Amino acid sequence: MQRGKKVKDNKGAAGIDGMGVDEMLPYLRQHKGEFLRSIQEGHYKPKPVRRVEIPKPDGGLRLLGVPTVIDRMLQQAVVQVLEPIFERTFSDSSYGFRPNRSAHQAIKRAKDYYDEGYTQVVDIDLEKYFDTVNHDLLLDMLHEQISDKRVLRLIRAFLKSGVMVNGLVSESIKGTPQGGNLSPLLSNIYLTRFDRMLEERGHRFVRYADDCNIYVKSKRASQRVMDSCKQYLEGKLKLKVNKSKSRTASPLRSKFLGFSLYKMRSKTGIRPHEKSLRRFKARLRELTSRRQARSIEMILLRLRRFTVGWLSYYSISDMKSKIKELNEWLRRRIRQIFWKQWKKVSAKFKNLKKLGVPKGKAWEWSNSRLGYWRISGSWILQTSLKNKYLESIGYDDISKRYEALHCA
Repeated sequence: MQRGKKVKDNKGAAGIDGMGVDEMLPYLRQHKGEFLRSIQEGHYKPKPVRRVEIPKPDGGLRLLGVPTVIDRMLQQAVVQVLEPIFERTFSDSSYGFRPNRSAHQAIKRAKDYYDEGYTQVVDIDLEKYFDTVNHDLLLDMLHEQISDKRVLRLIRAFLKSGVMVNGLVSESIKGTPQGGNLSPLLSNIYLTRFDRMLEERGHRFVRYADDCNIYVKSKRASQRVMDSCKQYLEGKLKLKVNKSKSRTASPLRSKFLGFSLYKMRSKTGIRPHEKSLRRFKARLRELTSRRQARSIEMILLRLRRFTVGWLSYYSISDMKSKIKELNEWLRRRIRQIFWKQWKKVSAKFKNLKKLGVPKGKAWEWSNSRLGYWRISGSWILQTSLKNKYLESIGYDDISKRYEALHCA
């Protein structure tokens, strides 16, 4: 029941049976006996996962498989038992989906390698990794640490449970669908052999799930390592390396977990990759569109929810001047929304007066024919809709938040 409570606390969407997390515990209390018996006797059959397609930031779709809440609970129970067993077998250079490890630690390790003179990176991208894991190989790897055949049988049942798309169930002959609680652990187990091969050859590398960067000292070495890794991954692990996305480059230009490194005189630093910043600004533009029919308070709440998460993730980056620039741009866009929502001359006049603008100036600017963006950058809105006022109604100053997180 504890595992069930954990799944309930995590919430999440329903699987193909439509059962929500609030219905799970009552169901388990009612069917506990037969449920446990089916697992112990090896008769339990997980339901197919529900296919969900999530757009990727750089185009394409990420295919997720949403298990039923009962299957998620059972997968969580398996993870809690297996994780301590396999943790001791994992590489120190593996950071994804592991307790007390993070993307921040991974990018800091990459920076250390660069400082040690490993100034070329072999960036390996695995094509549809979670959908291409070989079941037989994975079960052999599990068998090395697990002797209980019931556990192995249950994991095999999850791997073979199938996928439902538009009401039709298709068989799973390979892969560990993203979306289940068990999938991240299984993905790490599968790639541990690759980690060990890299370690045996003396390579410096950082792996976060299926995102692996190997650091070498020359361009010639980078190409040699790329070729040998591709041969191992495709030959031994039966995976497919994405040739168009895998590359050798300088860590100062390549993207890893949304970050890149930079060099300034004798200092190496961490910053968001330019693509990450472009996506950040594009999302801010969407959230502060003047065409949306939402209240200012709701717009600021949605903006805060997004920026808090983004800034927390990128807080280790050096980007003070960039965030300051974006902060000023954001406030101007918010002032533009005010001006658009006031619409009529009478509403503009009334609101400007309420904000302390003298009657004559309020009337003059209310009748201005300047465009929204010009008005939003004018002194009339900057001195009436002051920064402190924007904060008082819910604007989360991203410069202040970044400084607090970066210095923590």
